[in-house]
Amino acid sequence: MSAPPSPAVAEALPASPASSPRSWIRPAAAVAGVTASLLVAWLSVDSPIIARSIVIAGVCLTLWLTELVPPFVPTLLLLGATAALLGPLDTSYRLPAVFAWCADPVLALFLGGFTLEVAASRHGLDAAVAQHVVRLAHGSRRLLMMLIIAGVAFLSMWMSNIAAASMMLASLRPLLQSSQDAALRRALLLSVALGANFGGLATPVGTGPNGIAISAAAPYAHVTFVQWMAFALPLTGLMLGVGFFILVVGYKVRGRFELPAAPAQKLSPHARWVLGVFAACATLWLSEPLHGLSAPLVALGAVVALFGTGLLRREDLGKVDWSTLILIAGGIALGRLVEHSGVVATALRGVDWSTWPQLAQAGVLVSLAAVLAALMSNTGTAALLIPIAVQLFPSASMPILVAVGCSFGIPFVISTPPNAMVAGEGGVDSGDLLRVGLPLMVLGCLVVTLTGPWVLRLFGLP
Repeated sequence: MSAPPSPAVAEALPASPASSPRSWIRPAAAVAGVTASLLVAWLSVDSPIIARSIVIAGVCLTLWLTELVPPFVPTLLLLGATAALLGPLDTSYRLPAVFAWCADPVLALFLGGFTLEVAASRHGLDAAVAQHVVRLAHGSRRLLMMLIIAGVAFLSMWMSNIAAASMMLASLRPLLQSSQDAALRRALLLSVALGANFGGLATPVGTGPNGIAISAAAPYAHVTFVQWMAFALPLTGLMLGVGFFILVVGYKVRGRFELPAAPAQKLSPHARWVLGVFAACATLWLSEPLHGLSAPLVALGAVVALFGTGLLRREDLGKVDWSTLILIAGGIALGRLVEHSGVVATALRGVDWSTWPQLAQAGVLVSLAAVLAALMSNTGTAALLIPIAVQLFPSASMPILVAVGCSFGIPFVISTPPNAMVAGEGGVDSGDLLRVGLPLMVLGCLVVTLTGPWVLRLFGLP
């Protein structure tokens, strides 16, 4: 799950584009993207609705992918421009109808996840989990690595991967500062990045592309929490296991370490209540086939419970990650725009995709998603590719495969915020991240392409 970094985390992230020596690259890319959209709309499209839709979609995608503006801005631009430019041509594009595109139940699911994250942070539950993970290693280097990967991945399944990585780095910092073993330092820092990058893949609320995929799959099948985890959790375990093996072998991790003395952090009564709400919520999510309560409805119940019992207060509402929530809504609305206006169908009309085997189509889309997500916003990448995937192969499985591909884009320092954070700690360079991330990206794309469609059919998602 992605979220804007806190001030403490921001110090570990790379300098902003405005302060970078190459600050011209993103504005230049934005100008090129907008210009290309205008030229395509002007030169190759006769329908005014399709032409204007191409311009709106092109501008919003350019802003998302270049991250030139805050991530919620393109969503607001998309809603306003669609109503202003297309509303006079067709009443189905007027503002009430456009806002209805964003009224997707998946947003309630993410709201519940974000609220649980705020509650865990307010009452110290996330920090206690991170500290406990470190203490459980009992001095074993390999066990410590394994627990770090599993602990950060578990936190990232339910909250921002930035927050999960930040908490674990804070717990590890005394050990990192006292250790003289450079290889161990690299391995531990890369373990944090590995768990944070792949943890969000495992649950519907883990990262933005998952929500966009579930919304796109809705016309073909209802994707339950259990179905998503049944498919994605073993895949997450595979990627984490292979990543752990690469780190152990590559950095020769063996032996023991001395854990710096630190007082154990006990859970407060409020933290225990938050843990109870979280446990109840997760149990209801996983048992949806038994009781019939949808995951978004359970998420709304968790929000009511946290605020209604006083575990969260009115001022905590501002800490909810509204920016990412609006970003996900924008990705859903963009998919509805290009589908409703016929943009994707028109773009694909010139190529006989029926001659391509389904395996080749899936491989191209999953690999393209991974490559673009490695260089740009993974949610922006999902917003771009998922509508194309649904048009190529109308089904519930293809948007899910593309969303999973977005989670494999991890080989560079700029690929994900956790990568930038561990690089900012010192001792890890771009070569370290590439040596671990590139094999995992290639392996993930191959595994998902070759087995993903079959496994999803097995779980009732054709």
